[in-house]
Amino acid sequence: MTTMLEPLRRIAAYAVCTDSVGRVLLVRASERSGTPGTWSLPGGAVDHGEDPHHTVVRETAAETGLSVSVAGLKDVLADMRALPERGITIHTDRLLYHVSVRGGTLTDRVDRPTDLARWFTLDEARELPLRSFTARALGLPASSADVVPDEPPEFPSFYAVPGPDGLHRAQRFAAYAVVTDPDGRVLLTRVSDGYPGAGCWHLPGGGTDYGEQPGAALIRELVEETGQTGRLVELLGVASHRDAASLGPEGYPIDWHGVRAFYRVVVDQPAPPTVADVGGSTCEARWFAREELGALPTDRLTEVTAEAVQAAHLT
Repeated sequence: MTTMLEPLRRIAAYAVCTDSVGRVLLVRASERSGTPGTWSLPGGAVDHGEDPHHTVVRETAAETGLSVSVAGLKDVLADMRALPERGITIHTDRLLYHVSVRGGTLTDRVDRPTDLARWFTLDEARELPLRSFTARALGLPASSADVVPDEPPEFPSFYAVPGPDGLHRAQRFAAYAVVTDPDGRVLLTRVSDGYPGAGCWHLPGGGTDYGEQPGAALIRELVEETGQTGRLVELLGVASHRDAASLGPEGYPIDWHGVRAFYRVVVDQPAPPTVADVGGSTCEARWFAREELGALPTDRLTEVTAEAVQAAHLT
């Protein structure tokens, strides 16, 4: 029964790398991995405080011997995988980047979680046992290599663990929206007292639940925080921010690392904003005209809001 397995979460970044003749770079999982013999995109877990942009470069070099440069973000997705032989179920939030090779030599590895790195045409890759997220990224039929849990296990939305320095650490993946209406107004929420960034204007959205896709989480959070129904238009980017001693309602400092995907969302039939989750991290929601948004001081916006608004070319 996969429902009896211990649930874990992680954030990971991967490289979608093609060569001059259209072949894609893949790596094979070794006997040391949870799915030996399967092939996937190069990449791996994002370290605490690490920008995923750096993760994908570091992990690709380690697994393939190639140095790559990041060209842009391709997609963000999530999946669950059961590993009964290890007694765990893993939810992974995966950031997929387009990359290009700068140099290096393709290298095999010994006694590591991946052991081979090879170039394949898409027709060749179609015949391989691919990890599900890799098949999706390449536009190939879904693979059955992963064992999917019977149902999402219970897992706290906030999870902090003691770090090596004695300070609690928390790494959290979240999805946020740059929301506009037909008149070009922008929807923002205000952070409640007692939470990091209290009083600042923030993007609608928040942490994703275990087993939840970021897009679905975002539309859910939009309703809960503002009372609006929206539709996803495009993925704008990913922000990575670390606060080495964040202080929130827990009452003790936390070394906090947030990785946040932000999307463009349109509300076709806007309504007066209402906050359903009373007593939570959002105390107010409001529509801003473009000129009002542009007039807000930078210190009145959270980091991810300032970054996302700039990426959406709203100011």
